[in-house]
Amino acid sequence: MLGLEKRDTLLLIVVACLVTFAPILLNPFPADSSMAQFNAGYPDLMQRFVIFGIFAIGFNILFGLTGYLSFGHAAFLGVGSYSAVWMMKLLTMNVIPAIALSVIVAGLFSVLIGYVSLRRSGIYFSILTLAFAQMSFNLAYSVLTPITNGETGLQITLNDPRILDGAGAPSYPNLFGAQMNEATTLFFGGWSFTFSVGYYLCAVIMLISFYLAIRIFRSPFGMMLRAVKSNQQRMNYTGLNTKPYTLAAFVISGMYAGLAGGLLASMDPLAGAERMQWTASGEVVLMTILGGAGTLIGPVLGAGFIKYFENIFSKINKATLEGWFAFMPDGIEEFFVAIIYPFVGKGWHLTLGLLFMMVVIFLPGGLVEGGQRIGKMFRRRDRKSSDAELSAAQQRQVPPAE
Repeated sequence: MLGLEKRDTLLLIVVACLVTFAPILLNPFPADSSMAQFNAGYPDLMQRFVIFGIFAIGFNILFGLTGYLSFGHAAFLGVGSYSAVWMMKLLTMNVIPAIALSVIVAGLFSVLIGYVSLRRSGIYFSILTLAFAQMSFNLAYSVLTPITNGETGLQITLNDPRILDGAGAPSYPNLFGAQMNEATTLFFGGWSFTFSVGYYLCAVIMLISFYLAIRIFRSPFGMMLRAVKSNQQRMNYTGLNTKPYTLAAFVISGMYAGLAGGLLASMDPLAGAERMQWTASGEVVLMTILGGAGTLIGPVLGAGFIKYFENIFSKINKATLEGWFAFMPDGIEEFFVAIIYPFVGKGWHLTLGLLFMMVVIFLPGGLVEGGQRIGKMFRRRDRKSSDAELSAAQQRQVPPAE
């Protein structure tokens, strides 16, 4: 199916089902219950799940396949956002041209940075990409203010020309008239499920991006990138020039980042220099390693995991904890609140850091390795039970009469 092996086709179908039913799966608790705090099925957060999943998928093509660790991928995310907003300001509020321009500009920018950075490898490559990203951030923040609007950020205004839209044009990003913030909410008892136009556009693009990543992983080009990661020096000794392959991987990865930036601007027409900071580059590194570098589904899981912590655990405050433990005696309630409070709210980074340490120490392959271990454990248990049943059946078997 679609040129994929059976295992990859099954994986694509599973991912498609998850993103299709995400508004339902991510709202397991009734809206009026105390556990509704952990629901994540609202459009803004679901959009971030899939957009940063695209960002991490692209980064994994570079880091997971070639082993080149970039600390500057946020530069392409920011460039994609600025390009998309400028397209919506000058041409049309339709998101398709904006997304296309963000991919093209990010690709051209990544050719420039990749050509220079890939002249070195290892830590020197990482430092070069970090330097370029910080230079891009400072340019966007101060030097290129007429283009980027500095620290305020680039926004849509009523005075923008929007040549193709003309008079009476919609003032919000849309897909052929369907605005990205349009949503339908369905109520079932105490549950509410919101289905957003913007989310499903991002979900479709994420599925296409995931499919392309699978094709890259399984292609001869992907095998060459794995060989580069395994032993690039040995490949150079054979007379094979690996630079075009690594540059191609860098550019593809940068285009994925630009696509994510364009989608961010399409969902919320604002582009700021903060998207190009080194912290944003570090975040995608964490997503990839946490999910499982070099795996197909790992970066998507890592992106969802980190964005869930960022948006859900960061909202738990002291009053929320006191409500949870209100049934306990006052002294015990205050004890539990004092113990847990540093790990939620503003301290959610501490919880994420501890979990990241545990994953790196006990699951070097990330969350994907954890899932594989659980699957092996159940298969081993099923095999033992089937062997036991077979042995019992053989013991009950009556020997043939002579």
